Amino acid sequence: MKIKFLGHASFLITSRQGTRIITDPYKAGSYGGGIGYSEIGEAADLVTVSHEHDDHNDTAAVEGKPVIVRGAVAKSIKDVGVKGFDVHHDKTQGRERGRNTVFLLEVDGMRVLHLGDLGHELDDKQVKAIGPVDVVMVPVGGFFTVDAKEASQVVGLLRPSIVIPMHYKTGKCGFPIAGVDDFLAMAQNVRTVGSSEVEISGLPTSPTVFLLDSAR
Repeated sequence: MKIKFLGHASFLITSRQGTRIITDPYKAGSYGGGIGYSEIGEAADLVTVSHEHDDHNDTAAVEGKPVIVRGAVAKSIKDVGVKGFDVHHDKTQGRERGRNTVFLLEVDGMRVLHLGDLGHELDDKQVKAIGPVDVVMVPVGGFFTVDAKEASQVVGLLRPSIVIPMHYKTGKCGFPIAGVDDFLAMAQNVRTVGSSEVEISGLPTSPTVFLLDSAR
């Protein structure tokens, strides 16, 4: 399995058989240029959309004719399984920013969880429903999502082998959110990949944060 960080909360995940999944495609230039990442420019077989905000739902930016998945559904597309779980974009049961869907992908025998714009800590019932997780993409910037401390607590509950931070401030994201450093400071093992893509053929022996550059 290959994981490529396109930018913000968008990833391209490619299975060994070549099935391509894109998570939360952003609309380049949206929010008055707050999303400064360039066009997605990638094709996919499957696109997951955690919620209907322009920095997460621009399915038109994805090339090809992908299956679009929204909400708490379960599907199989080629060799990939996907299941959604309803959570919220805030700490007030969605009253401020609405609902958010976290998606569990089964790719090459691994369970990959994309948390979208999770705005609260997960409770025991939600963690149990999701089940075991090998890789998690977690927002860490705060303000619109969980912050670094809350993200670390969520990771502690899910207990993945690999953690990939997302949705944090960069030179291409003008949102009033924090950068990634606070989250990294709480991690015991950090691997700076030095590129936008990593190939995962096995899991590390101890939980590790993979820091990816954005491709866009």
